[in-house]
Amino acid sequence: MYDLIIIGGGPAGSSAAITAARSGARVLLLERGRFPRHKVCGEFVSAESLNLLSSLLHSDHAHLLTDAPQMPQLRVYLDGRILRSLVEPPAASISRLELDAALWDSAVRAGADTCQQTTVQAIEGRGPFQATSTAGKFESHAVINCSGRWSNLRASSSESGSTGGNGSARKWLGLKAHFAEGFPSHTVDLYFFEGGYCGVSPVTLAAEPSHEGINVCTMVRADVATTLEEVFRQNPDLETRAQGWQRLTEPVTTSPLIFHDPQPEQDGVLQAGDAATFVDPFVGDGISLALRSGTLAAQCLTRFIRGEITFAAAVNGYRNAYQQWLAPVFRNSTRIRRLLGLPRMFRIPIVSVLEKTPALTEYLVKTTR
Repeated sequence: MYDLIIIGGGPAGSSAAITAARSGARVLLLERGRFPRHKVCGEFVSAESLNLLSSLLHSDHAHLLTDAPQMPQLRVYLDGRILRSLVEPPAASISRLELDAALWDSAVRAGADTCQQTTVQAIEGRGPFQATSTAGKFESHAVINCSGRWSNLRASSSESGSTGGNGSARKWLGLKAHFAEGFPSHTVDLYFFEGGYCGVSPVTLAAEPSHEGINVCTMVRADVATTLEEVFRQNPDLETRAQGWQRLTEPVTTSPLIFHDPQPEQDGVLQAGDAATFVDPFVGDGISLALRSGTLAAQCLTRFIRGEITFAAAVNGYRNAYQQWLAPVFRNSTRIRRLLGLPRMFRIPIVSVLEKTPALTEYLVKTTR
């Protein structure tokens, strides 16, 4: 009998495992994949979560933070204009290939039992719980689902379809690869176009002699583009810049990108990271929200595991804290992307105002943190 079973070993699951194990809980962390691995991700960690990440990582992985490129500015390329915003304090860029593996290792060192290449097929009970997996059955007093946006453990009724968050029934997909660029700019650059956007930012790559490249990650409608090369042609500024790139990794893809209202709990199972909901990627806060929600879920359950509160109180505490501290990020990011996705005749005046008032752009950025 475990105190806590955590399903999914990404940033949300590993942060939950580290937090709970360090508190003395008996933790089992299950992951269907295997580390290290590439993931479709902007690989952006906002300053608000860098201290949290530092506290979670074992000291042997501290170099991930000290070596990470700092990004003090955001640039948005849209309709031939450039919107600029300071990012204060600066954000950092960390490869998911290295970050996920480091967090998993930190969970192991914190004392969590771990299993990779293990798929959880079902969860039964309302406390205690029984998890049926490809590695057998496990029991626990509590469960946190961090198995991602396509989790088979979430009710299908919570999905709103492949809408991209704007009411369209068209399919959206994500693509990502690392490239070499002559002189990478230490900025977060977003290139918008009809049917999607593409983010470009510097990233430290341990396998490269220069140890630095750029991460190129896009969210695009499938009827607009299905390859990165097709994406580059959608924005003139991006197409010009991409002519000097040399690809370092094979592209990875993910689809469909499904948005729905946050669901931090289902049938007594806490949900964190993308299992709770999928944030609009352009705000670049997916990793941060995963770390924060995973840690928060574990903290709420720790008091129950210690016998200080009831299980129902722990679940309600997480649900309320999630709605208060994390849910606003999802609402604000969706509103801003819809604003930038308005028809051109309505969008141009808005973009013009933002271009002339950087303080307003900075305010909008802060509402997604």
